[in-house]
Amino acid sequence: MHALRPDASPTPSPRLVLGSTSPYRRELLARLGLPFDVASPEVDEHPLPAEAPLQTALRLATLKARAVAARCPDDAVVIGSDQVADLDGMILGKPGDHARAKAQLQAMRGQTVRFHTAVCVKRATTGFEQTQVSTVSVRFRALSDEAIDTYLRLEQPYDCAGSAKCEGLGIVLLERIDSDDPTALVGLPLILTTGLLQGAGLDVLAQLGRLAQPCQT
Repeated sequence: MHALRPDASPTPSPRLVLGSTSPYRRELLARLGLPFDVASPEVDEHPLPAEAPLQTALRLATLKARAVAARCPDDAVVIGSDQVADLDGMILGKPGDHARAKAQLQAMRGQTVRFHTAVCVKRATTGFEQTQVSTVSVRFRALSDEAIDTYLRLEQPYDCAGSAKCEGLGIVLLERIDSDDPTALVGLPLILTTGLLQGAGLDVLAQLGRLAQPCQT
């Protein structure tokens, strides 16, 4: 192992920034073991008139990444993400309260809902920007009103699009999940995200390897 010359310095790694205040996305990104900052994107998340659910997710993920990247003065790799629940072309947003959540679950019982989770990774210093989407199809059980009320009282998933936390008690509401990424339904598809990060010049394993190396003198 060779010591670094006095005038040699490793190429600095870009700062990783999650452009989301979602605790679910923050928890998922933390699984990668990389240090990252969190920033609120502060964008209007309402869908546009006649906008398809998939296009809403793609547009908002891109807007979030761009909004946060514009506020980063240094070399940063920014992740923007958005999830839209799609019931036959109708967008199901975050319910916010019990009544709206109950109405959503009543509409979804016995139906298949598609959850589109879009991710945009942007690195302004290199001009890199890519947006992709992971779609999960979820079949809901034919739930009774009593079962819906019981679930909502116990878990209160009022900040979740589609009113169900699959990583928690909401799993009992589901009959089937079809997905190519087990983390997509929670809010941040890590398989897709790590591929986009690598494209932006941030290789997760290489970065972790550098962080784990002892200082050399």
